[in-house]
Amino acid sequence: MPETQTPVSPAVTLTIAGSEATGGAGAQADLKTFQELDVYGIVALTCIVSFDPKNDWQHRFVPVDQQVIADQLEAIQSCYPLRTVKLGMLGTPATIDTVATALKSQEWDNVVLDPVLICKGQEPGAALDTDQALKAAILPLATFVTPNHFEAESLSGITIESLEDLKEAARIIHRQSGAVVLAKGGVRIAGPDAVDVYFDGETLEVLSAPKVGEVAVSGAGCTLAAAVAAELAKGAAPLDAARTAKAFVTEGIRNRIASNAPFDAVWQGGARS
Repeated sequence: MPETQTPVSPAVTLTIAGSEATGGAGAQADLKTFQELDVYGIVALTCIVSFDPKNDWQHRFVPVDQQVIADQLEAIQSCYPLRTVKLGMLGTPATIDTVATALKSQEWDNVVLDPVLICKGQEPGAALDTDQALKAAILPLATFVTPNHFEAESLSGITIESLEDLKEAARIIHRQSGAVVLAKGGVRIAGPDAVDVYFDGETLEVLSAPKVGEVAVSGAGCTLAAAVAAELAKGAAPLDAARTAKAFVTEGIRNRIASNAPFDAVWQGGARS
């Protein structure tokens, strides 16, 4: 008799995000993070982003057709009993509407939003429309949001120059959304440490690690949010998920990958180096 193999049951985590051709960010970073943290990763692609080496490595942005996005999500949501989703670059108001409709079709334990507010491959007017749609249609659905310095300024409406400013921004974003907030200062807050602020309405904690250089690394934000999602999918409490994600992305930055592009990329395998 052939041996019968019992299926394994890892936590299943979905990312709805864009493809970044060099592999440093977007869905590629998310899936690598999920694998490293022992969750089964699934992706629904929203757009294709590539850098143009002939034009100062600027973004080239192509949205995925809305029906194709809807079809991906229909298949994914029908196939797995999903409870955790991570949202990355959505890119257009139409995509935001499609994704919001799919999210509202079921209940979620964890909706982790990496609020990508700007795509450099779009005209400023289109980017503004996308920003407004994201704040109106997606932010209210989020249970955990991970804005970077620029995004935290945009969402909170304040200028962030210090750790105290970052704390206040986290409080404001929580009041607006009801979500747990992990506001990222990264290399943009002066001092020897990369500081992020966690706030869930009651607990405020500063997550700090020595800076690894003074330049942002591609994929750090995607990786952090994906790591939060992975830990939440496994049952971690939000603060524990944030702490684990911070440590994970710090190792990824320390073990970053160099290329011919004018930026380095996080290596998700860095935590086991």
